[in-house]
Amino acid sequence: MKTSSNGIALIKQLEGFSSTAYWDVDGYSIGYGHHGARAGQTVTRDQAEQLLAADLAVFEQAVNQANPSLSQNQFDAAVSLCYNIGTTRFRKSTVAALIAADPSPRPELEQQWKQWRLAGGQVSQSLVSRRNKEWELYKKINAAPLLLGVAAVATLAATSLMLIN
Repeated sequence: MKTSSNGIALIKQLEGFSSTAYWDVDGYSIGYGHHGARAGQTVTRDQAEQLLAADLAVFEQAVNQANPSLSQNQFDAAVSLCYNIGTTRFRKSTVAALIAADPSPRPELEQQWKQWRLAGGQVSQSLVSRRNKEWELYKKINAAPLLLGVAAVATLAATSLMLIN
């Protein structure tokens, strides 16, 4: 699965844009949270979009490995989490294990999801807000499968009526 345009928009909103490299927890970042920048480096928005697209492939792979049958919203939210905490932490997390076992949004998954709120050993209000936004997306039922289900029921009902008549 790939991150949807809604998922990309969420990540861009949560990461924010910086045309100039800035110091992050693990080193310099740039654009929409791309790691591996160097001090003084600059990018345009177009370059930042290209970096984000390339970066997403790595995080998408990690989420797909955890559970390849997530809904689009679940996938997008998990990619956002993975993008923020990194693939190694994500793969070793209880969140990934819970998603692998059963991706349904449930209290123990929510609790583990929202544990990822520390920066420098302190609770970060921006991470609390980010986790809440990700979780809201994760538990949101995708409209497309629901509509498909309604369409399938309508088709089945119409077919049944034709067979009865």
